[in-house]
Amino acid sequence: MAENDSVLAAAQAWEGAPMALATVVSTWGSAPRPRGSHMLVHADGRFEGSVSGGCVETDILATAAEVIAGAPAVVKRYGVADAAAWEVGLPCGGEIAVLVQPVSDLGFPLPLFAAIADARADGTPFDVATDLAAGRSAAGAAGDFVNRYDPPHRLLIVGAVQIAQRLAGLARELGVATQVIDPRGRFLTEERFPGVTLDDRWPDEAVTALRPDPATAVVTLSHDPKIDDAALVAALAHPTGYVAALGSRKSHAARLERLAAAGVAEADLARIEGPAGIDIGGIGPAEIALSIAASMIRSFHART
Repeated sequence: MAENDSVLAAAQAWEGAPMALATVVSTWGSAPRPRGSHMLVHADGRFEGSVSGGCVETDILATAAEVIAGAPAVVKRYGVADAAAWEVGLPCGGEIAVLVQPVSDLGFPLPLFAAIADARADGTPFDVATDLAAGRSAAGAAGDFVNRYDPPHRLLIVGAVQIAQRLAGLARELGVATQVIDPRGRFLTEERFPGVTLDDRWPDEAVTALRPDPATAVVTLSHDPKIDDAALVAALAHPTGYVAALGSRKSHAARLERLAAAGVAEADLARIEGPAGIDIGGIGPAEIALSIAASMIRSFHART
């Protein structure tokens, strides 16, 4: 799954303007961007997204201008064996094929963007199939190239502690929508978590209401079993993509015993990462938060 959130947002913001959409439809070797990556180009020259991390964008902008002016959709191929590839600066050793199509009924219909947004808001994936020869896209899973738009990643942090402050900041930089849950008012304040959605419900109530899906992570950080355990039970009752709990191996063993006694199945207990995070020898809140963020992203990518 490619990261296209900013492109989808721009498509809605620019609605009504002539646009072209560039999409990576094939990759070989060390391609800089995965299949499905988009770059949206406005008629006035603005653009959002990337198809190569900067290597071929200048050439794509020129092609997009031609498509917006009425030229047919085209698949552009770039590779180190081609002189043109060197001219546009693809030195990484990989090869890519990029479809550039108009945002119209003759290419990528504008209503598809709204349909994608609606599906993602409902927590469901949405498939768009493209006939590469014709350069036309439509909703569905049958075509030369199928791009799946998964729901946006979410992070539910349980426990408004210092590590949560650092983790919320990292998640924001990673484009993961974050919500901090804690019934303790002195911990859960705007001052401590500026710009973060705050939820003062009891964690089991909040997690259940938020219906975590495979694109959602639930991480418990409070160190208080009354808060963390209830949240974990609620998270494990859903197809939550990543479930993790802070604590030592000893405290995690005790946690598993409590949850088993509460009726949580062994298979569900195995879904909990404890101690939370990749072992990087982290010391202090920022490094521990980094290890958790890295493990969360690894889990999301493994599922897709």
